[in-house]
Amino acid sequence: MIVVTGATGQLGKLVVQGLLKTLPADQVVAAARTPAAAAGLGAEVREADYDRPDTLVSAFAGAETVLLVSGSEIGKRIAQHAAVVRAAATAGVRRVVYTSAPQADTSPLVLAPEHKATEEIIRESGLAFTILRNGWYTENYADSIAQAAKTGALIGSAGDGRVASATRADYAEAAVAVLTGQGHEGRTYELSGDVSWSYQDLAAEIAAVTGGEVAYRDLPADEHRAALTAAGLPAPVVELLVSLDGDIARGLLAETSGELCKLIGRATTPMPETVRELLATG
Repeated sequence: MIVVTGATGQLGKLVVQGLLKTLPADQVVAAARTPAAAAGLGAEVREADYDRPDTLVSAFAGAETVLLVSGSEIGKRIAQHAAVVRAAATAGVRRVVYTSAPQADTSPLVLAPEHKATEEIIRESGLAFTILRNGWYTENYADSIAQAAKTGALIGSAGDGRVASATRADYAEAAVAVLTGQGHEGRTYELSGDVSWSYQDLAAEIAAVTGGEVAYRDLPADEHRAALTAAGLPAPVVELLVSLDGDIARGLLAETSGELCKLIGRATTPMPETVRELLATG
């Protein structure tokens, strides 16, 4: 049996759907903080709240493998993930698969420290494991793409930095391959898109789809911060976005390892295709 945590999230939901294409429904558990939100997924649903460890042991009962989809609350993730790993060990789970961040053990990426700590917790737990160091999701730019299509300006502070992104569906497919396949134990995969692109490339693609003029405005970090604040974004979100653009400028999300396409057996989804889909559905 495979338990997927965060099953109502954008990535977790895709993993559950992918597993159900190859496994019987009674071998897939959708674990979620709010079980009612997972009712339509077609799998058994169990409550699993990272902040309530008592729910985790029961959620993992009978499981061979748990996919720990990293939590979304920055600053709380180490404690939350540690609770998941402890509960997995208590429940007799054999393997934990974890969605981490690129080069988590060595990268100065702003998001890396919590992932590095979680990887260490998993490695020290004695459980079998697989680490999926997921790169950037192209869909992270959905709001920016929509705004640029309306205003003709894509703003940021990433300079000429490049992003080797892929879609959530690509990463979910890789997770399914690792969860259901053989030979992945003890492995750490650096996952990213096949092609890296710059914000200038992204602006050009938005323009190509909309038929209008769209340009990338590269701002100093302070001006970028002020623009995001003026747009009404909360201060913690503003600081995260500016820091991430700084990391992109330093090349921390540019690596094209080729490991994602090997796991899924096909090319990763190109950025232009995702831009077209986002603008068509937006």
